[in-house]
Amino acid sequence: MPAVWKLAWPTMLTNIVGGLQAMVDQVLVGNLIGPKANAAIGDSNQIFLIVVIFVASLFTGMSVLVARFVGQGDHDKADRTVYQAFITSIFLAVFILGPIGYFASPALLDFVNAAPDVKAEALPFIRISFLFSSGMLVFFMLGGALRSAGDARTPMVLGISLTVLNVILNVILIRGLGPIPAFGTKGSAMGTSIASGLVALYSLYKLWHGGWVVSFPRGKGWGPDWEIIRALFRFGLPTGIQGIAMNVGGVFMLAFIGSVAHGGAAQAAFAVCYSQLFSLVTWTSVGLMGAAAAVAGQNLGAGKPDRAAESVHVAARIGAASAAAVGIMFMFIPQQLLAIFGMRDPAVVHIGVQLLRILSVSGLFIAVALTYTGGLQGTGDTKSPLYISIISQILVPLGICFAVQRVSTLDTIDIWIAILVGHLTRCALSVVRFNQGKWRGIAVDIKR
Repeated sequence: MPAVWKLAWPTMLTNIVGGLQAMVDQVLVGNLIGPKANAAIGDSNQIFLIVVIFVASLFTGMSVLVARFVGQGDHDKADRTVYQAFITSIFLAVFILGPIGYFASPALLDFVNAAPDVKAEALPFIRISFLFSSGMLVFFMLGGALRSAGDARTPMVLGISLTVLNVILNVILIRGLGPIPAFGTKGSAMGTSIASGLVALYSLYKLWHGGWVVSFPRGKGWGPDWEIIRALFRFGLPTGIQGIAMNVGGVFMLAFIGSVAHGGAAQAAFAVCYSQLFSLVTWTSVGLMGAAAAVAGQNLGAGKPDRAAESVHVAARIGAASAAAVGIMFMFIPQQLLAIFGMRDPAVVHIGVQLLRILSVSGLFIAVALTYTGGLQGTGDTKSPLYISIISQILVPLGICFAVQRVSTLDTIDIWIAILVGHLTRCALSVVRFNQGKWRGIAVDIKR
């Protein structure tokens, strides 16, 4: 069994189970409240990700360092890196992400052209998400650290536990149960915050007491180590900027979607089709991206660059096959998939079917692009994916939408085609850049 697959399948399973939890939320609010709740969660998550991804970019820098140090057999440096990523991310979450996100939420929702009824549902949801983001960040940090050190099963167990707890809490808090009132859309954010907080507390206990492949170091001091923190930002910051750029592009895309005729229906369809159903592609692809990054980084640390390259090629083939299987469903049973989310309005269904059939092809490109992105990031080349994303996820699709809007009337099919062209561009550029092989000479180290 290829090493990349041993790391990928637990991550893929974790992503699938976690994604099902998000789908459960959308199914519940879609059937109990209506499309405005689907749009509210979709818009909120798009905005929330812009800020969270910047903080989570530290974990990419952490993963680059941990994978390389584990490949070199230096577990002390790996443990020190994990602890510094933890204290830095908690500081950013508590003192920057929470306060700024809370007060900026109304303006951000206005920016994406959220309709008044959608904004009323989205505002409490996104504010809760911002204020209590630290639990989810600790979970993301731990998963990245363990996978980079070669243990993908522990994050899988924690991820499944988080998801099960999350689903139970969300069902109770969204619908209400006994003396517990129905909180509606914001109940989803409450359940996620509580579940992630509990898992984070358990994870910190384990990191402190040991027993996993990484732990908090003893006898090294508990303050910041600025050399490690600078390395985290050096390798992670391009990924953070990449994530912000992609999600800013997504916010602009939401604004374009909201500007078309039947904009509310289009945003609701986009929230389900792209944010939820397209996750059937990205669940596996993101898992393969993480596995490719870890295996490539470890092999490069061990002085085996050819083996690192082969692991990424294997991951890409697996990702393409998985995306093809999902694409068949998108092409032939789109109405049935939309009905699961309570989408029966003819205008929403028409737009959703249109988008899913475009995504049936687009998924092939994004699956391959993500695995090669993982290969580049895992070996320390985090700048190339940034430049590629700016071109393919911002300039190309938004440029197409802007051009069409200037010379004609922008329609939903124009936006969907722009997304497809962007994914194709990202795939082509990622493959070409990785195969150039310049990542083979990137040096990664810190002082003892």
